[in-house]
Amino acid sequence: MTSALIAITNQKGGVGKTTTSVNLGAALAGLGEPVLVLDLDPQSNATSGLGINHEEVAVSIYDVLLKDTPVEDAIEPTAVRNLYLLPSTRHLVDANIELVPMMAREQRLRNCLREVDGQYSYVLIDCPPSLGLLTVNALTAARYVMIPMQCEQYALDGLVELSRTIEMVRSALNPSLELLGVLLTMMDGRTRLSREVSQQVKDHFGDRVFRSYIPRRVRLAEAASYGEPIDVFDHMNRGAIAYRRLAEELRDRLKAKGALSQ
Repeated sequence: MTSALIAITNQKGGVGKTTTSVNLGAALAGLGEPVLVLDLDPQSNATSGLGINHEEVAVSIYDVLLKDTPVEDAIEPTAVRNLYLLPSTRHLVDANIELVPMMAREQRLRNCLREVDGQYSYVLIDCPPSLGLLTVNALTAARYVMIPMQCEQYALDGLVELSRTIEMVRSALNPSLELLGVLLTMMDGRTRLSREVSQQVKDHFGDRVFRSYIPRRVRLAEAASYGEPIDVFDHMNRGAIAYRRLAEELRDRLKAKGALSQ
């Protein structure tokens, strides 16, 4: 079995990349499969969102990428059964510069993750809000891309640039890279704006938009501040229910593609 490597990316900040990485990871783990969340963002929010203080992390993804530290030395268990974390620290902010002179710099992450391929059913890569070398590394390593898109004005802004980067990586570095789906986040069906943006995204992406969507819920932010996935923090919250539905839909999509054992 090979792991389903999914890069969760959008160069816009505040669209729900980290929220999705943490909470989708926990929901998938709840289905009984081992899941690895890889925090590739120097802000380290996925790390803190899973209850680990990034300032106390001894070995991180920075050491794996830049110092050839074995990836298994950096992976930590979380408080959620079946859910593991490859943490980030502030040192990762220097990686875009330090990677530049390295040989095969765009393929560093892919080469590192070969060590653990097959040990996890899913590897979710939380990308930084940029299209720099870290994101290119994620797209080169991944088999699939998930794009969280908030239901707010200008949601489609930057999509052309992101699509261009994905195509560049596909043509030059990773021909098997595939868009798994677009996830609507911060949805409020009571507002006309959310409904209009939702329709725009569906018009643009068609059936590549996940049927599941993530509602705007304060409890999602509160859960992150306590270092817990929403499924642990408030199991019956609509945000928790939404991520459990998304996990099932994502699993079914991957099974339909033959990417998971039936």
